[in-house]
Order: sequence, then structure tokens, then C-alpha cells
Amino acid sequence: MKASGTAAIASAFAQAKSEDRALLIGYLPAGFPTLEGSLELVAAMCEGGVDLVEVGLPYSDPLMDGPVIQQAVDQALANGATPETVLTVIRAVAESGTVPVVMSYWNPIERFGIERFARDLQNAGGVGVITPDLTIEEGGPWIAAAQSYEISPIFLIAPSSTNERIGQIAAATQGFVYAASTMGVTGARDQVSNMAPELVSRARECTNLPIAVGLGVSNGEQAAEIAAYADGVIVGSAFVKAAVSGGSQAVAELARDLAGGVRQTR
Repeated sequence: MKASGTAAIASAFAQAKSEDRALLIGYLPAGFPTLEGSLELVAAMCEGGVDLVEVGLPYSDPLMDGPVIQQAVDQALANGATPETVLTVIRAVAESGTVPVVMSYWNPIERFGIERFARDLQNAGGVGVITPDLTIEEGGPWIAAAQSYEISPIFLIAPSSTNERIGQIAAATQGFVYAASTMGVTGARDQVSNMAPELVSRARECTNLPIAVGLGVSNGEQAAEIAAYADGVIVGSAFVKAAVSGGSQAVAELARDLAGGVRQTR
């Protein structure tokens, strides 16, 4: 019997904790550069040591995405990426033995059909959905649909979040809390935000869920910095850059570098 989304995610974090390291989470948009190309890229991520894959659902109005991811998403859309493309990639990740979740803005899910998306995602082997622009106040119908299909709804906290707000978001979240380490859009940075440790510390006072930090990680050294205090390290733009510059080989090499980073002694 397949584990529920929450159980599958919890098991992945528990395995990483038993190895005294953080979980490595990698993002790539489905259909980038093509469907076949994205299948090759996520396979390279998994082979390189990524523990959990965020499969992005391409959307034409990405509020949180920086220029690197926006360009990749535009290319995916130009090549015909749809929610079905996402489900195909999710299925491939699940079949590889790596934990797959979706990263999606709310509009494409709502247009596809809330219940239908949750059902089809479960059937494809997906275990969670990160919705960066959906507030918990407006998320009731999605939370209900997701839970009925054993999909973990995952919400974001930011440095601007009050402790009270963090507690409310964590209470509505399953699987793990996504901590955005900076204010602004995604993108690999030369330095990791100094706001992240305080945000994780405040979140730990509000929840027992694992906390994963994203926005800005570009190499193993930065991954090690975050792994020293967070349960998970999320990498997106750096994987897209690697894919553009060197295809699946560069993606695998980056994954190995990051996997080494999260395994450095805490």
C-alpha cells in the first residue's frame, strides 16, 4: 500500500535525519526544455542525490519567480506544457523512488479543477503541492480536496511573517513548512540570506514539522550553510541554470555538489 503524502514526506525527512543531514530538494519546471528533456533532467537530479523533487507547473504569470525560472517556464509553455505534462514528470519521479511534489501557482490548479487535480496527482504518485500564492484563508477547498486524496498541502512562510502567522500557516500545512529565506523573487545568489536562520528558529517555536529553506542556494557550500540549521535545503534557479549551460550532465554534477553540502558535519 502506497504511503500517504504526509507519511512519504515524513519518511524522507526522517531518513535524512537518521543520517545526520538535511534533505535535498530540487526544483525544475515540467516540460523544460521539452517533455522528454525535462524527464532527462529530473532523472539526472535524482541520480545526483536529490531526495525530493519539486516539479513546477508552468504558468504565464509567475509572481515569485526570478528571470532564470521565468525564461524556463516560458520555454516550457511555448513547447506546449500543460498540467498533464506535470503529471507525466511526477509519475517518472515516483517510479524512480524519489519523492515528488508539485510547485504551482493557484490559478492553473483552479482552472484544471481542484478535485480533479488532487485525484490525478495521487494517481501519478505525487504526494504534495506547494502553492506560493494561495493563502490559508482562501485555501479551505484545496486543503479539503488534497487531504481527501492524501496529498500534503504545503504553504510558505517569509521573514515578514509574524510568529502568530507562522503558527497559523504551519497548522494548515502538512509534510514540511517552506521557508522563503528572502523577500523577493527566486534566483541563485552569491550569499545566502542572513534572515533565514532567525526565520527557521521562529518557525521551530510554532511547529514540529520539518522546515525547508529555499530561495538563493546555488552550490554545495551554501547548501551546507543552510543544512546546519534547517531540515531541508531547496534549490531551483541553480538547477535551471545548470540545465541551460550543460544539460543533464551539469544538473547531475550540481546535484552531487549539493548532496555533498547537505552531508557536511553539522
